[in-house]
Amino acid sequence: MSKTKVIAFANNKGGSGKTTTCSNVGCAMAAAGKQVLLIDGDMQLNLTLSYFDEEAALAFAESGKNIYTAIKEERDLEEFITPTKYKNLDIIPSSSLMSSVEFDLFTKWQREFILKKTLERVRAKGYYDYILIDSPPTLGGWVMNIMCASDYVVIPVEASPWGLFGLANMFDFIGQVKNLSPRLEVMGIAITKADERKNYFKQTLETLKEADSARLFNTYIRVDSAIEWSQDNSEPVVAYKKYSRSAIEYKALAKEIMNYANR
Repeated sequence: MSKTKVIAFANNKGGSGKTTTCSNVGCAMAAAGKQVLLIDGDMQLNLTLSYFDEEAALAFAESGKNIYTAIKEERDLEEFITPTKYKNLDIIPSSSLMSSVEFDLFTKWQREFILKKTLERVRAKGYYDYILIDSPPTLGGWVMNIMCASDYVVIPVEASPWGLFGLANMFDFIGQVKNLSPRLEVMGIAITKADERKNYFKQTLETLKEADSARLFNTYIRVDSAIEWSQDNSEPVVAYKKYSRSAIEYKALAKEIMNYANR
């Protein structure tokens, strides 16, 4: 059996810090010596832009070497892997054409398992310790594909008055996915954009602690301008500013995720 763990980062609410969390956890894992593959499943290309400038990201989208082409043509994902400049860390870029993926999936046989099927050979080889998939902020056939291909789901939640909005729908959706893929497990909720001075941070924390739906990670990610600067430079903050508060927190979160996945 492959040692590779597949982890989806998902939240149906935009602005949750989902892509930033996926990007930085992946980079932190690679820096810890793990072989990591990132898959950018969002048409906004933000995970791709975490590692490449806009010109390079658009070139991937136009060249066909991206996740959309792989899914549309049901091709082995191994063909679409691109190395990043970081050791141990590869990526499958996205495309703006991902806006059409729901339509493309609709006509396919066993459409909920297309990503799982295209990922089979990469996973079977066991080269990667972790495959991390960034999901779009929706609940539909493509996100169902991502979850059916995954072992775990990490749900980043913004510590804001609107951060918990739609979370119940998210768990209902995961329940539907588990009917198709019973092995799927919610690894936990990761609180992002936390400001300990604000009451709503405390309210978010207390509400999630009282909920029975999922565990909370011990590490939460606080507001840090270093994250925005790193994004402007197309780098994860754990590489761009290694000793910043957010970089240290993302490294701690990555360690928690790895410990849970290998318990």
